[in-house]
Amino acid sequence: MTDTHPILRLESLALVAVGGFAGANARYLVGQFVPGALGTLAVNVLGSFLLGFLLYEAILGGFIGQETRAVLGTGVLSSFTTYSTFALETALLDSPLWMVGNVVATYGLGFAGVLLGRAVARALYGGAA
Repeated sequence: MTDTHPILRLESLALVAVGGFAGANARYLVGQFVPGALGTLAVNVLGSFLLGFLLYEAILGGFIGQETRAVLGTGVLSSFTTYSTFALETALLDSPLWMVGNVVATYGLGFAGVLLGRAVARALYGGAA
């Protein structure tokens, strides 16, 4: 079988769907403990860290298989993190100062999360990626 065989594509789709189910439920659970914009900030920063690690692990180590990366990256982390909720909750904040602060915090900490994920991957596998 080739990588383009319909059964393999269906298997990948099913794996991403299972990952999406897990990520959405994890996102909901975090929201129960940390509601509102702070909970959304937490999942977006954590998701950025994990996605950064997953990307750099693939570049530097390559121990996590392509299917697992699809489940974790496209499935779990895509449904765990949430731009639409971030945008809505930011618009609903009490003042423009809080809105700007939330945008700056989300993007700044998100980028920092990716860089921290890269640093962890580098520490585990070495390399300069």
